[in-house]
Amino acid sequence: MKSKIAVVTGASSGIGAATAELLASAGYKVYGTSRKGAQGVQRAYKMIALDVNSEASVEAALKEIIQIEGRIDLVVNNAGFGMAPGGAEESSIEQSKMIFDTNFFGIVRMTRAVVPYMRKQGEGRIINIGSILGLIPAPYMAIYAATKHAVEGFSESLDHELRTRGIRVSVIEPGYTNTQFEANTQEVDAKLDEYTIARKALTKLLKIAVEAGDDPKVVANVVLKAAKAKHPKLRYAAGKLACRLSFLRRFAPAALVDIAIRKEMKLDSLQKFAS
Repeated sequence: MKSKIAVVTGASSGIGAATAELLASAGYKVYGTSRKGAQGVQRAYKMIALDVNSEASVEAALKEIIQIEGRIDLVVNNAGFGMAPGGAEESSIEQSKMIFDTNFFGIVRMTRAVVPYMRKQGEGRIINIGSILGLIPAPYMAIYAATKHAVEGFSESLDHELRTRGIRVSVIEPGYTNTQFEANTQEVDAKLDEYTIARKALTKLLKIAVEAGDDPKVVANVVLKAAKAKHPKLRYAAGKLACRLSFLRRFAPAALVDIAIRKEMKLDSLQKFAS
């Protein structure tokens, strides 16, 4: 049986690399992508250059894969970056647009480029790596959370549109994942003195949470489960924390969720925690 063709964006490290490795070991022929493409590192999958911020780059890369393989069965939209903690008003409009351009519009570009091929095939899977922060609020990470909320709405709407054409869309919702998160984050670019204590405290909390987070393989396993499911779900929480938060968001009273978020993030005692 011929291998299915998978494309994984942001596959040079972290969740993307773990996902590409697992898909390859499961029998997929995988094309991993990054802005720089292959860099001499031996992998179980081929790396190609693709910049999700460039429509021309996306279209050219997918066209090349189609010319070689004749089809694309699975796209995993993983490319993106995070934001260091800061007040919502501490990100300029330009910075807000930039993170949306990668985290959200990057997925839109990939979708617009691959769906015509999948429609012609009469089947395909699109899996978007979102975040549990696409379901719950993220104080002091408001712009980042907004991109992930956008991914949720886009994915659900898209799945309804494409389902009758044999194409299914799922979104994966990881919690804290032990990756090089700090190396791929941007500091807020319009810092205000009023938020200095909050930034310091939340940066400390985030570092602790990421270091204790799930291995990227936990997320990769959920991606594979969604990719192989005969009847895929729209949403898959990845990891114990994400599963708990997803359950709370859906079934707990809003007031209880509100209290839990403020307690978990120590929002009413940040000054003490920062010291």
